[in-house]
Amino acid sequence: MSTHRRFEQTILIAASATTVERCITDQDLMHQWLNPALRCEPIGTWGTALGDRSRFIIQIPLWRPTLISTVVERQPGLVVWEFEGFFQGRDRWECQPVDQGTHLLNRFEFKVPNPLVQAGFDWFAANWTQRDMLAQLQRLKAVAESL
Repeated sequence: MSTHRRFEQTILIAASATTVERCITDQDLMHQWLNPALRCEPIGTWGTALGDRSRFIIQIPLWRPTLISTVVERQPGLVVWEFEGFFQGRDRWECQPVDQGTHLLNRFEFKVPNPLVQAGFDWFAANWTQRDMLAQLQRLKAVAESL
């Protein structure tokens, strides 16, 4: 069984690409749509420029799995975080302007190097992760459309 995973979700948001991007890059707005069990902390000063780093912490009982993320691609409307920790991979957020607003793509590609963590992920968290990605996009849509 391959250890590589790829989850991709899209959503149409009735807001400009600039507004949607702001929801992804502004830390205060981000915390309005992120899963409440996920905390994002800057390493140094918060930013989403190339090379900026942050720490994503999953707040679950008895364990606080952490991913260190670095912005590895950055253009207007595009942010790609590369992360390392119990997962290794990339989280891509791409805003594509369309007539009705913005088509937002979120692609989460990763591998789980530890076979025990991989088995636990496959057994417990894979389906939850995909559902949570959809729920996050719905919350992000609501935040962007309210601005």
